Amino acid sequence: MVAQLHSMGLWGMDAFVVEVEADISSGLPCFELVGLPDAAVKESRDRVRSALKNCGFDFPVSKITVNLAPADKRKEGPIYDLPVLVAILCATGQLRADLSHCVFVGELSLSGEMRAVKGVLPMAIAAKENGFRDLFIPAQNAAEGAVVEGLNVHPVPNVQALIGHLTGRELIPPASADRAPRGNLGGPMPDFADVRGQDGAKRALEIAASGNHNVLLIGPPGSGKSMLAKCLPSILPDMTLEDAIETTKIHSVAGNIPSGGSLIWTRPFRAPHHTVSPAGLSGGGTVVRPGEISLAHNGVLFLDELPEFRRDAMEVLRQPLEDGRVTISRVSGSVTYPCSVMLVAAMNPCPCGYFGHPTRPCICSPNAVDRYLNKISGPLLDRMDLHVEVPPVGFDALSSGQKAESSAAIRERVNAAREIQHRRLRGTGISCNARITPDLLHEVCRLSAPAQALLKTAFEKMGLSARAFDRVLKVSRTIADLDQSETIEPRHAAEAVQYRALDRKYWNKR
Repeated sequence: MVAQLHSMGLWGMDAFVVEVEADISSGLPCFELVGLPDAAVKESRDRVRSALKNCGFDFPVSKITVNLAPADKRKEGPIYDLPVLVAILCATGQLRADLSHCVFVGELSLSGEMRAVKGVLPMAIAAKENGFRDLFIPAQNAAEGAVVEGLNVHPVPNVQALIGHLTGRELIPPASADRAPRGNLGGPMPDFADVRGQDGAKRALEIAASGNHNVLLIGPPGSGKSMLAKCLPSILPDMTLEDAIETTKIHSVAGNIPSGGSLIWTRPFRAPHHTVSPAGLSGGGTVVRPGEISLAHNGVLFLDELPEFRRDAMEVLRQPLEDGRVTISRVSGSVTYPCSVMLVAAMNPCPCGYFGHPTRPCICSPNAVDRYLNKISGPLLDRMDLHVEVPPVGFDALSSGQKAESSAAIRERVNAAREIQHRRLRGTGISCNARITPDLLHEVCRLSAPAQALLKTAFEKMGLSARAFDRVLKVSRTIADLDQSETIEPRHAAEAVQYRALDRKYWNKR
């Protein structure tokens, strides 16, 4: 007898329908899984056998063949435990029910209890798109799957409860959707009110948040670079529902959604160690998984001690930063993940950290300083919209008991600037100034005559590249938006130019 039902598979961030077919036939007892399963899928044979026996069902002493179609797509992970078990029950006549509108996903314990799995949100979206009505998933994943409207998502605690629902003895009510903005990946965020001094750096980060610009922070040890970067997510604009769903999909595939978690409404903040590999940053592996740059999508990727990162790891970021997506190619195919991030990098001005310090002498030789700075390539530097000097904090600022401006107040200005950009760029598919395309650049970044003359002088004297000049224009546009000015005036352009001063101060010495 042959039974057929449906499950889901994952390839990158996309889910696809998997037909689970179970055939019970005469012959020597065996249990075969076919359809390009990986090792984790093959191990489901033992989990299913134990779960069936421990839940009071008969395991057939026959030849069992389970096929996962389509056979040309690799099936990964323990998500097929539940559909394989249900298919065997149907094939042996122990369960009689119409399952044509159902999708089953879940890992089993040996006792028949359900365990959480990865990738539930993209699978729930695909189930709805393919016309299925009911999705049965582990109870721990119910809040995540229930955000998809128009789909009955049933939280299954164990096999007995599922069989009771399918036979009509005791129904499992669908989980209720929770789309309320809540949920924080990293706990409470630091607030700019707790940062003493550094008004200039705070202003630069406000501009960066308003236009989604990349930032390079340069300063001596202990000047507060890491603290400033950690505070940045607290002033980023509020996430839309589309942003929250896309961010949650990536973290769902990566297995970062906590048990009972729903949509992620806070901007991600990822800070990989400088020993991270290129694949760790961009994504990859035998089973292609998102890297740090994709896990930071719609948020902040913070690279502390930038020159200590491997050169090949830094260079792998260049194209994704431009395109907002990263494509990982393997023999089995290519996977594309979104990676629209704010890159925030921090570094010392020299190996000892005190080059240009007002009170402490630098002990590095000129050659040592040059070697240190040369670890960062010109093309990567060009992709940093703002180069911000973070000076040491004085005693008066540290000892002051006066609170600085809060992140909430700064975020109001950031949201207002982003709203101006959304109105201006409506219909273009662009959401912020940092993503303005070359064909729209000069139409959107309209300069007054004095501002144009100022930028011409800066371009010639500082030796800016074409990419660096474009980024100066975009930063000028963001500063003008914060000032609620339709035209870029000299004061806006001058402030943007000062954030390229490090081109002249440091890198022009190479």
